[in-house]
Amino acid sequence: MMNSTLSPVTELERRPAPATTPQALAWHNGALWMGSRDLSRMYVIDPASWTVREEFEVPGIPWAAVSVGDALWFTLGKGQADDRYLNHYVPGKGFSGLEITCPDYTGSYLSHDGKYLYLSQWYKGLILRLDERGGVLRTFEIGMEICGHTFVDGLFYVLRGTEAGDESWRISRFDPSEAVPKIVDLATVPFQSRSLTFDGKRFWSSHRSADQIVAFTLPS
Repeated sequence: MMNSTLSPVTELERRPAPATTPQALAWHNGALWMGSRDLSRMYVIDPASWTVREEFEVPGIPWAAVSVGDALWFTLGKGQADDRYLNHYVPGKGFSGLEITCPDYTGSYLSHDGKYLYLSQWYKGLILRLDERGGVLRTFEIGMEICGHTFVDGLFYVLRGTEAGDESWRISRFDPSEAVPKIVDLATVPFQSRSLTFDGKRFWSSHRSADQIVAFTLPS
C-alpha cells in the first residue's frame, strides 16, 4: 500500500513521445534514447529542440536501455515467448553481435554503476548485479514490482510499486554498498511510469499509456 505521507515527484516538463508506447529510456551522450514497445524502434531525441536525431529498428521489443561508456546495452524481448536477452549496441556501428541470455529468460530494466550492469526482474521484485557473461554476482530484494532504476552519485534510485488496478508507484533509494541495504521511499510517481534515467540534473520516465515522456525532480 502506498505511503500516504509521501509527496509526489515535481514534474518539470511533459513531452509527446516521438512514437507510440514509449518504453525504454536512456541518457547517452547528451541525448535521450527512447524505445517504442509496439514498433520495436529506437529514437534518439535532442532534449533542447525535442526533435529526433536518429531512429532505427531493433531486433526485438526494447524493454530497457542503459548507457555504458561509448555504447549502450538493451534488454530485448524475442520470439513468441518474449524471452529476454541483453544486446550490446555501438552508436554509428550498430549491434555488435554480443548477446547475453537473461537469467531464466527473464528481465527488464537496466542500470550501470560505472563497473557492473544491473538487471531487474519485474514481478520477482529483484535487481541482479551481473558479471560480463551475465552471471549473477549479487541480488537485491526490492520488495515490490520494479518499473525502472538508475544510479546517481553511487546510490540506487528505483521505481517500485504495483501494476495491478490503477497502478501505484513510488521512487525509492538505497545504497548498494551496504551489506543489507535499507530502502527509503522518497516520493510518489502519479503516472504509469516505465523506465528511469538521469541526465545529471533531473530524472526522466516514460508515461507509456499517455505516449508521453516526463522529466521530474524529487520534492524539496
